[in-house]
Amino acid sequence: MNALVTGGEGGIGRAIRARLEREGYDVLSLDIVDGFDVSDPTAWEGVEAVDLACLNAGVLTGTGDIRELTDEGYARALGVNVDGVVLGVRRLARVMDSGAIVVTASLAGLTAMPSDPIYALTKHALVGFVRSVAPQLEPVRINAVCPGIADTPMIDAQRDAFAAARFPLVAAEDVAEAVWRAAQTEATGEAWFVQPGREPAPFHFPNVPGPRAGGDRVGLPPV
Repeated sequence: MNALVTGGEGGIGRAIRARLEREGYDVLSLDIVDGFDVSDPTAWEGVEAVDLACLNAGVLTGTGDIRELTDEGYARALGVNVDGVVLGVRRLARVMDSGAIVVTASLAGLTAMPSDPIYALTKHALVGFVRSVAPQLEPVRINAVCPGIADTPMIDAQRDAFAAARFPLVAAEDVAEAVWRAAQTEATGEAWFVQPGREPAPFHFPNVPGPRAGGDRVGLPPV
């Protein structure tokens, strides 16, 4: 069995690789430190079908104040977090006819994250993308995992603040376990929350109000 992990050299990426290797997968790590840029369409052209693809690469902007956001920081966050997933799914949809894709989103894709609004924007985009693209990928399944704040080098600058507040962080190994469970489910288009002290599970989205015509409910749109 073959798998790939983008951002495979980061904290969560390494944990995912280790989890998959325990299950007997040969795992290919695709990471910028090894020259693979997930935001580059040409980089994906050489990627072939795998049994499981974990699209995990992601970055923070480190900017909470929108007035201080740089063009470079904005472009990098969208390039890695959004383009890196969309381009990857496009390539995998062309070469895979079975198997699973798991996207690392974030709890910031299910709620607000005022400390990094652009990061939240990108993760909301991923959740919406996974839920929307899932039907056309079948029989390939695609799901997202949405960890809370994970204990990785990405939060090193704020680590003392989390420790002082005694705020529990998600272990990278727990994220990897959720990735594995999301990969094994027969469902598709789900977003799994991952929080300390809780079993990972699909998030249940509330239904949006539907339209009415003449007081009667209207069905789904014809598109």
